[in-house]
Amino acid sequence: MSDGHTPSGGSAKLNTGVAHNARVWNYWIGGKDNYEVDQQVGERVAGMFPIIRDIARADREFLGRAVRHVAEEHGIRQFLDIGTGLPTADNTHEIAQRVAPDSRIVYVDNDPVVLVHARTLLTGTHEGVTAYIDADVHDPAAFLEQAARTLDFTKPVAVMMLGILNFVLDYDEARAIVRRVMAEVPSGSFLVLTHPTFDAELGGEGQIPAMKFWNENATPPITARSGADIAAFFEGLELLDPGMVSCSQWHAGPDAPVAVPQYGAVAVKP
Repeated sequence: MSDGHTPSGGSAKLNTGVAHNARVWNYWIGGKDNYEVDQQVGERVAGMFPIIRDIARADREFLGRAVRHVAEEHGIRQFLDIGTGLPTADNTHEIAQRVAPDSRIVYVDNDPVVLVHARTLLTGTHEGVTAYIDADVHDPAAFLEQAARTLDFTKPVAVMMLGILNFVLDYDEARAIVRRVMAEVPSGSFLVLTHPTFDAELGGEGQIPAMKFWNENATPPITARSGADIAAFFEGLELLDPGMVSCSQWHAGPDAPVAVPQYGAVAVKP
């Protein structure tokens, strides 16, 4: 394990004594914006559930394919990315504005480390807009009100919810958040979602002890769900082909990597 690394722009107000998901995820995908405690917990989880690094990379690659798909194939020019995580290469705004420089992107997160980095690094093209909202996924009314200052909710929006609903432990609340957000956007909008699963067909059983360890040693607490429960998030929407599959295999082509226990799907609001 490497020495503890202090993320650039770190603040004395940040709790660096407890591992945090955004920083551990950053560690798993090879980033530098993490502390020693994040590395230690990340290594323990990876020791219990070695595929976790593959999941982290697969989720990031899914984001790229999904953003390109809705931008290129469906003409989407507005993105609401809820649960941004730490900026790395090829963030949502970079991919979208590469397709269409006038794309407008709003990021939502409430982690202070993410906030510091986002305001520094999440800058976009002159033609488009890239904005950041400091808000909690549990309060959709608040972030929707702020997002409406940048996005035009009379025109289609791609709502990005990658690896975020697993931090909403109450299932009914998680479904209500999705319904609330998707009710705000018009027909032709998209929901882009990934979520960890404990389904055996994707090898998800190992998530259970690893998540138990995580919840005892890191923050925020997390949960996996069954494929059936995750599919219900898309109620009232129309799934694009190939439907809800392992995120590593969604539109990944003939050389798709092995399936990971993290579902991914893109659906359109009719």
